[in-house]
Amino acid sequence: MKRLRVGLVDLDTSHPGSFVPLLRELGHEVTGVFDSGTVYEAGYAAAFAREHGIEAVCDTLEELADRVDAVFIHSCDWELHVRHAEAFVAAGVAVFVDKPMAGSVQDLRRMTDWTRQGAILTGGSALRYCREVQAWSARGIPAEDWVYGLAGCAVDEFNYGIHAYTLLHGLMGSGIASVRHLGERAQRQIELTWKDGRTGMISIGRTAGYLPFYATLVTHKQVEHWQVDNTLLYRALLEAVLPYLAGEAPAPVAFEELVEVEYAALAARRSAELGGRVVSLDELPSDYAGYEGPAFARYYQALVR
Repeated sequence: MKRLRVGLVDLDTSHPGSFVPLLRELGHEVTGVFDSGTVYEAGYAAAFAREHGIEAVCDTLEELADRVDAVFIHSCDWELHVRHAEAFVAAGVAVFVDKPMAGSVQDLRRMTDWTRQGAILTGGSALRYCREVQAWSARGIPAEDWVYGLAGCAVDEFNYGIHAYTLLHGLMGSGIASVRHLGERAQRQIELTWKDGRTGMISIGRTAGYLPFYATLVTHKQVEHWQVDNTLLYRALLEAVLPYLAGEAPAPVAFEELVEVEYAALAARRSAELGGRVVSLDELPSDYAGYEGPAFARYYQALVR
């Protein structure tokens, strides 16, 4: 694989700092950063760059686009993702949008349109590429052998909850038809139904303590339960997406499949608003925005500062 010049957009979360050494281990160079100041004060980007040995702190997205072949967008306000990505798509720079990619139907459709027009664009949760999903998928279990699947995690409903949706989707495959919010006690329980009739459940939301990413899988012949080894997540993600970002391999997962996960999360929110009515992914209004990025960013800023 060719050596990529990589840029980082927004330093809100722990991901940028975790990605830098892995990108270098995999043979790439982190050449610049841009931070919009959503979470941290002015000067944080310069301190981050010094700490991680990154040459350039850019004042604009366009300046960063001139320095890189690929960019990772880590804004905790997901409403910034499309706005930030647009400058790089226009410049022909490959883009990875961190999870959750968007909280609205409009933004998901915009990104999908870019990929259909030839943009190199991917993103989402690392759970899609975790070793456990890869191992399960390699077994090639046919759909008719499935009985049920369950996946869950804690912390919050969307920013972290999207990991649970992604985990179940990676295990059961694409083709989610509808979603139903079952209720909420300690966590929200959400039923997903696939086009072939299979069902699975997500359990997400804040708990008194941290819960790991987990799944229980039931087929006609076996039951398995396991927890994801989160120490290997970021490397697995980068190994999967970097060849695509370099233009040397097809997308590891089609973008339409990646956004199906996020449409499912939006449908779950819509179902809760409608008192638990079944909501098909196809019936989500084009102007529906289920999760507010700025509100989450304010909450996140209070946690980390």
